Amino acid sequence: MGCFSFLKTVTIIFNTLIFLCGAALLAVGIWVSVDGPSFVKIFGPLSSSAMQFVNVGYFLIAAGAVLFVLGFLGCYGALSENKCALMMFFIILLIIFIAELAAAVVALVYTTMAEEFLSMLVVPAIKKDYGSSNDFTQVWNSTMEGLKCCGFNNYTDFEDSPYYFKENQTFPPFCCVNSTTEGSCTPPKAQDSKVQGCFKELLSNIRTNAVTVGGVAAGIAALELAAMIVSLYLYCNTK
Repeated sequence: MGCFSFLKTVTIIFNTLIFLCGAALLAVGIWVSVDGPSFVKIFGPLSSSAMQFVNVGYFLIAAGAVLFVLGFLGCYGALSENKCALMMFFIILLIIFIAELAAAVVALVYTTMAEEFLSMLVVPAIKKDYGSSNDFTQVWNSTMEGLKCCGFNNYTDFEDSPYYFKENQTFPPFCCVNSTTEGSCTPPKAQDSKVQGCFKELLSNIRTNAVTVGGVAAGIAALELAAMIVSLYLYCNTK
């Protein structure tokens, strides 16, 4: 009974934290979706770009809702020793765990396919909006500056874009090495510079920090496994 009580207390505390985090994410997500201008005023203009680029409000609502339900089921199940709630908690956590494993396998095996799929979506958007949409342009400028990259694949992604024609057939300065000190980034300079695309640069950074990324992923997986084992133990020992 001592072990049961200890695990029950730990489960309640752990899931209370998850519940509160879920509620916070849900509240912020709803706030961003309903009252975006206020969010932008507090966090600055870059937040507006990020919101339009990744629909962060909807992502926060989805993530917050999952954590909210998961934390509630785990906390309620352990506190009231409700077998149904504990089993629901285990099933949801198992689904999340399997989805994460599937995503990891897809990321490892189908990286090339993912690159081709994303290229079909991102490159046309660059050709259409880069240089005409301030928010879209700002997001890409921040990405290219931070990762030291150019476009999704390379400088050719910006051909036929509004920026290319508006700037007299030149590319963004990030596509040329030392372009800020040597004039505009013309097609010959961009070709000679051979700056990598942002997708390849992102993959390179991930591989460089593979130990850290793998450690974080392994830690999350271990935490989820421990939570599933504890929930099953409580389920089996609850009358």
